[in-house]
Amino acid sequence: MQQNFMKEKPILPLVISMSLPMVISMAINSLYNIVDSYFVARISEKAMTALSLVFPIQNMMTAIAVGLGIGINARIAYFLGNGKQKEADQAATTGLVLSVMQGIVLMILCLLGTPLFLKMYSEDLEIIAFGRVYADRAFLFSVIIMLGVSFEKIFQSVGRMKVSMCSMICGFVTNIVLDPFMIFGLGCFPEMGMAGAAYATGIGQTVTLVVYLLFCFLRPLPLSFNRRNILLEKGMVKQLYAIGIPAALNLALPSLMISVLNSILASFSEMYVLVLGAYYKLQTFIYLSANGIIQGIRPLMSFNYGAKEYKRVKSIFRITLCLIAGVMAIGVVVSLVIPGRLMGLFTEHDLTVQIGAKALRIICTGFIVSSVSVTCCGALEALGKGVSSLIISVLRYVVIMLPAAWLLSRGLGPDGVFGAFPLTEMIVAVVSVYLYKKTAER
Repeated sequence: MQQNFMKEKPILPLVISMSLPMVISMAINSLYNIVDSYFVARISEKAMTALSLVFPIQNMMTAIAVGLGIGINARIAYFLGNGKQKEADQAATTGLVLSVMQGIVLMILCLLGTPLFLKMYSEDLEIIAFGRVYADRAFLFSVIIMLGVSFEKIFQSVGRMKVSMCSMICGFVTNIVLDPFMIFGLGCFPEMGMAGAAYATGIGQTVTLVVYLLFCFLRPLPLSFNRRNILLEKGMVKQLYAIGIPAALNLALPSLMISVLNSILASFSEMYVLVLGAYYKLQTFIYLSANGIIQGIRPLMSFNYGAKEYKRVKSIFRITLCLIAGVMAIGVVVSLVIPGRLMGLFTEHDLTVQIGAKALRIICTGFIVSSVSVTCCGALEALGKGVSSLIISVLRYVVIMLPAAWLLSRGLGPDGVFGAFPLTEMIVAVVSVYLYKKTAER
């Protein structure tokens, strides 16, 4: 079997070889997020605020796409590890069909719901207008987003990490290059402002999908996508969503958290909403890099779990935890040394920069300890323990975080909201270790 290297190659080199392409991809994706926001911020501070308000909806859509993708990834790798080629083919093909269906439904819901969502968090008509212009165009690419993520996870499930990296980089670079041309009307492009930012994003996502399709034709996967492998019956769909739904909720919960935190911060000033939005753009550079490691080890853990190589599963977990903690440590150093410069990418107002720099110094104290919950969530998803992973995320983003933010804000103001981040990470780390040992280790 072509994937036997997953249970034969030494673990540390294997983890690095699988994770490094995804870390590079995630780092470039993070750079795109920062550059994209930088250009939008050059339109106006209100445009950046609008982008911050739309972000939770975008994050929710991405979460649903990635959730199903994780379900597809885990089942393909597990079936291949168990020697069940037919079931692996069915998981891949059925997953793609479900992706298209999800994309159509989400496109309709997001286009209809965004205006109401924006009015919940701002009464400024200019901010709402900016948000609607961006959202009405960005969400037209929903099906493309869903398919792109599903192909990403399918390629990863068979160890083709470099293809996934290449496809994602092509999309990100396209987006970054097009942003200034389409936003400000450079060269042959008309000036489109927020609409240009949305179109640049959508075109980049389309390029990513096209590259995946080219690789499918030029260097076929060890999977069959024949129509007879479409299995829209209860068993297969349930298997995909048993992992996919908890995984999607894990990723969607930050959107809920950000929306609630925005409402708390908006009671002080919309300046703090911008700061929180800027922080989430910046922290993606750290957390998406960590997520790149998780993406690399997820098929490894699923494959070895299916092959009953339980000692390798434990070793992969320990190595992953150490690598992610290292990434988080880098994030702490950068956040403490140059917080003002980082926040200055998103606003030219000195007061906003000062507030943002202070917020970043507070929040980053929880980065390293968060590596525990990040690693546990990713590992539990890989092993098919989606409910346990979801419990960790619910605690992290809702049950502990939101009450802590509200209570601390009563006494400490906006700083209390930012202080709730490290407090939450410390509590959740303890629960994560307990759940992982209880439900996953043998």
